[in-house]
Amino acid sequence: MKSSYQQGGVDNTRTKILLSSMSAMVAESTTFPIDLIKTRLQLHGESLSSSRPTGAFRIGLDIIREQGPFGLYKGLSPAILRHLFYTPIRIVGYEHLRSVISADNGSPSIISKAVVGGISGSMAQVIASPADLVKVRMQADSRMMSRGLQPRYSGPFDAFNKILQAEGFQGLWKGVFPNIQRAFLVNMGELACYDHAKQFVIKSRIAEDNIYAHTLASTMSGLAATSLSCPADVVKTRMMNQAAKKEGNVLYSSSYDCLVKTVRVEGIRALWKGFFPTWARLGPWQFVFWVSYEKFRKFAGLSSF
Repeated sequence: MKSSYQQGGVDNTRTKILLSSMSAMVAESTTFPIDLIKTRLQLHGESLSSSRPTGAFRIGLDIIREQGPFGLYKGLSPAILRHLFYTPIRIVGYEHLRSVISADNGSPSIISKAVVGGISGSMAQVIASPADLVKVRMQADSRMMSRGLQPRYSGPFDAFNKILQAEGFQGLWKGVFPNIQRAFLVNMGELACYDHAKQFVIKSRIAEDNIYAHTLASTMSGLAATSLSCPADVVKTRMMNQAAKKEGNVLYSSSYDCLVKTVRVEGIRALWKGFFPTWARLGPWQFVFWVSYEKFRKFAGLSSF
């Protein structure tokens, strides 16, 4: 029979998983249009037909004009599905690994937190990669529709089935390696920076453990995560968007090939395409997520993250 301590630990973990999922769903629904615009920006420049200059505002207007306001939510369902796996694993995993390090060595350093954040994010991304793939493909479909082409998928389940049939089971994990690289960098910047920044704000008495501290910490972590991850995000998006043709040809043979071709054709700055939309999304996303998550934890009787 389990002790009350063991049972309490299991119950706390389940509660954290539920609360992190709920917070992620709120944050994802709130900021998804920015993510869609970011994806379209990152794919811009892959073909000659998209060589004219563009920006986030122009892309957003084009989507609304061609598909209506709901076009900004193309791919939302697989995005939410992804976060039902991705966010709980990385958040709860980070907190667990942090407690293990703290028990052995006292308060962990920023370097230790960064490594723990990267590991937690990488593990979560491996599991959530198929849903991420479907999300990117469905977001890219809206660009095809703007050219008068038929979209590849009618919905997330149709996308899963067609990818399985055309590209096999391993096709669901296309782009998984740049995805893992991005997840490592994002979570290294996001989790470690939020954790460390919040503690700094509280210890420096800039703010108490409240919405002000959470806002400052989430803003700093959003900038750090975006700066570190944007190049890997561009590579990940382009790798996941490409579908194998009947003759078996693909535009990029590997993440490195995608990186080299992108820099060669579009210049080094192309690796930070979508930087401001990414930051504009990560900032609000983290604000909504962390404020919601911290409040939910408080209501549930759990300690602050």
